[in-house]
Order: sequence, then structure tokens, then C-alpha cells
Amino acid sequence: MNWLFGSALRSTMVAPERALAGRDDYAYRVPTTHTVLGSSLQGPWPAGTATITLAMGCFWGAERAMWKLPGVVSTAVGYQGGYTPFPTYEEVCTGLTGHTEAVQVVYDPTVLSEVDLLRAFWEEHDPTQGYRQGNDAGTQYRSAIYTTSPEQELAVRETLAAYQARLTAAGHGTITTEVRTAEEAGRFYYAEDYHQQYLAKNPNGYCGLGGTGVACPRPLSA
Repeated sequence: MNWLFGSALRSTMVAPERALAGRDDYAYRVPTTHTVLGSSLQGPWPAGTATITLAMGCFWGAERAMWKLPGVVSTAVGYQGGYTPFPTYEEVCTGLTGHTEAVQVVYDPTVLSEVDLLRAFWEEHDPTQGYRQGNDAGTQYRSAIYTTSPEQELAVRETLAAYQARLTAAGHGTITTEVRTAEEAGRFYYAEDYHQQYLAKNPNGYCGLGGTGVACPRPLSA
């Protein structure tokens, strides 16, 4: 593996033909139960729940922010948005998979609306930084939303426009969040066991999550 080339690609998306080949299955065990919530990590989940994937930089802090929201049934960290099937963390870190560190969020929309979920997403990180989040630099730390329903797509459009207006008024730049459907982004690959609910297992562990300090409008309006 050309690790130097991978390091160079940390700030540039790898072309599909240059991505690592990957494998046909996980190279590690994926747990079945959420350490904090006690729910299923991989499903099936209760009828009526919905799923969305959010990327906000280092997935340790992002997952903790999500599992604390009322109405969230389960969360899991993993890799999505790239090309390499069943990647490992070490491979994602090279920049040669195209994946971002992501959090799969399973929620009850009768308790937590798509708009309120996305408000938390926008406020918990800085979505204007491109291929980085704070001190964490590389394509794996890019901001992203991968939707699974028309309701989510509508909520993304509404909250993004409203939050951009607030950011601009506060002197911040343009939102760089990658927005795609989950189908366009490709399969969500669960990360290794030790990454799942990492900050519950390691309360003093690293968390690079940090927002802009700008609130997303309630109700939605510039």
C-alpha cells in the first residue's frame, strides 16, 4: 500500500479507479447491541422508525451527540460515501477509500422530527470547513447528510437554507456539507467494535466536535 500517496490524498477526494479494492465482508466483528441504549445496533428496528446517516467530523463525538437526542432509537458509527467495500479504519485514514466517518441514526419521527434532528446536526459542528473539522483534516472528516426519505430531503433543504442565512449574517462562509440520498452514497459499512459508542466506553476520550456558536432558526426562517 502506498501510504505516502494516501496521506497526500487526505485533502483531495480519491478517484474511483485509484480507490482501494476492499473485500467481500467485514475483516472484524460488528457488535449487535448498542452499549448505551441497549437497542439493536444493526436492526431490525421497531416499525415506524426512520434512518439517516450524518457525518460531522470525528464520529466518536458525533455519535454521542446523536444518541443523546430524545427519540433516537439507535446509533452506529461507520463509513459511507466512498468506493471501497468493507473498509477498515486504517484504510479510511489513508484517504484512499473515499469514505467519510459517519453516524447512522435510527429515530422515531413521531418523537424527533427531521427538522429538529437536522437542527442538532447543523449546530453541533462547523459545516463550512470542507475536508476537515477543527484539527481533524482529511476527506474522512467532511460534513455529509445521506437521506432515506422525501421527508428528510425536504427538511435538509429547509434547514440548510435557513442555517446558511444565519451563518452568513454572522460572518461565516458557505456550507460545504455533501448532501446525497443513501442510495447515491452507497452502502453504510459499520466500523470496528471499539469505535462503537466509543465515548461511553472511554468517557475521557478525544472529542473534536465543535459548532460555530450560531443557532439554527426556530421556527425555520432567516
